[in-house]
Amino acid sequence: MPDGGFADVYSPRKVLNDPSFRILGPNEKPSPDANIAAFYNPNHEIHLVEKPRPKPGPGQVLVHVRATGICGSDVHFWKHGRIGDSMIVTDECGSGHESAGEVVEVGGGVTQWKSGDRVAIEAGVPCSKPSCDYCRVGRYNACPDVVFFSTPPFHGTLTRWHLHPAEWLHRLPDSISFEEGSLCEPLAVALAGIERSGLRLGDPTLICGAGPIGLVSLLSARAAGAEPIVITDLFQSRLDFAKKLVPGVRTLPPEGEVKLAMECTGVESSVHTAVYSTQFGGRVFIIGVGKNEQVFPFMHLSANEIDVSFQYRYANQYPKAIRLVAGGLINR
Repeated sequence: MPDGGFADVYSPRKVLNDPSFRILGPNEKPSPDANIAAFYNPNHEIHLVEKPRPKPGPGQVLVHVRATGICGSDVHFWKHGRIGDSMIVTDECGSGHESAGEVVEVGGGVTQWKSGDRVAIEAGVPCSKPSCDYCRVGRYNACPDVVFFSTPPFHGTLTRWHLHPAEWLHRLPDSISFEEGSLCEPLAVALAGIERSGLRLGDPTLICGAGPIGLVSLLSARAAGAEPIVITDLFQSRLDFAKKLVPGVRTLPPEGEVKLAMECTGVESSVHTAVYSTQFGGRVFIIGVGKNEQVFPFMHLSANEIDVSFQYRYANQYPKAIRLVAGGLINR
């Protein structure tokens, strides 16, 4: 691997500067065998491109991507061009990081994979160097040199063929479809939240937001034994869906305060709802992504010893996600 690590291996300039890279015009159909991908740019445009089909090198695997989910971050990069001060769209950038597919070719030294294997793609690839404190202790989501596909400048996995390090693929059993395999990525987010929040059997739990992350958090909280569970949202249709997904979940204000509130929107008013619903000594765990600066009810948190915790992506969750789905503990 080059001294620059995976950032050099997966440099976006290699794709953008390749002679075969081109942006398809409106209504233009791609070549049947082209490596097509969905890209966005600083002008808030989204379009199909043709890019080179990569060749796996040592330790790499070429995956035919069979399913990809659309994350809210993909939409945010397209519509707003940035998330925070460090993730900024400055050029053409490929979208997608919730993907699963089939191995079509392996590079030198790869023995654990072969053509035809079904895999889920873990999109965050850390440096894994012994000199990296975060990688060494297993908190690789904090690796400063991580390549997270579809986070600018790195191109995403919403493409026909994607090149990936062999050690960051996860085997899918035949009982899990490619679509379900792609959804293991947002499930990994929820499972990291469940683990870090310290949720225990029988904990009264509030989930703020019934969007995709709120719903997988609902499924995960139910699997972890939370009871009762209350979920909130501004849209009745989302609440109705949540009740179908997990019968028994409540959509009315909790009767009494909860021990844990999982905030899945990042919206300031929703964070306040979570705070004021939490009991003395409880915890507000924030998964949602919101604006850079927000106002919190500081003294209410202080006087009630309410802990507030946050989450940045995930680490060590993919194998667990696949086991839970395959075992039926997470309802598919």
